[in-house]
Amino acid sequence: MDKIRADNVNRTGIYGQWLGILSMILCFALGIANIFTFHAVIIVFSALCLASSFIILFVEVPLLLRICPTSSSFDAAIRRVSTNYMRAAAYAAMAAVQWISLVGGHSSLIAAAVFLSLTGICYLLAAVRGQDFVGSKTLGGAGVAQMIV
Repeated sequence: MDKIRADNVNRTGIYGQWLGILSMILCFALGIANIFTFHAVIIVFSALCLASSFIILFVEVPLLLRICPTSSSFDAAIRRVSTNYMRAAAYAAMAAVQWISLVGGHSSLIAAAVFLSLTGICYLLAAVRGQDFVGSKTLGGAGVAQMIV
C-alpha cells in the first residue's frame, strides 16, 4: 500500500514533463499559425512562442543535447534548468510572455499561455512536495543519454 501511495506522489514531475511536450507542440503550431497575421505585436509574440518551443524541446528531451550540434553556452544554459524549481520558473517566464501577448489583441496564443502555466504548476507542485526530477525513458531520460557516449 505504501509503494502505491509513493508511486502516485512521484508522478507530478512526469505529468509536468508530458505537459511540457504538449506545450512545445502547441507553441510550435500556434507560433507558426499566428506569425502570418498583419498585427506587428502578435508577430513578435509568435516568434517568441516559436523560440519557446525549441527551448522546451531541448529542456524536456535531454538526448538532443548530445545529438544536435549546439554551442557550449547554450548547453550550459539548458542544463541549468534541471531541477523542478528551475523548470517551474522557466515555464512561468514563458507563460508570462504569452499572457502579455494579450495586450496586442486576442489570439490563439492564449492556449500556449494556459498550457505553459499548467506545466509550470505541475513542476512547482513536484518541487514543493520535495520530489526529484524524474524524466520519462521515452523522452531520453533515465540514463539513455549516457548510453550514447
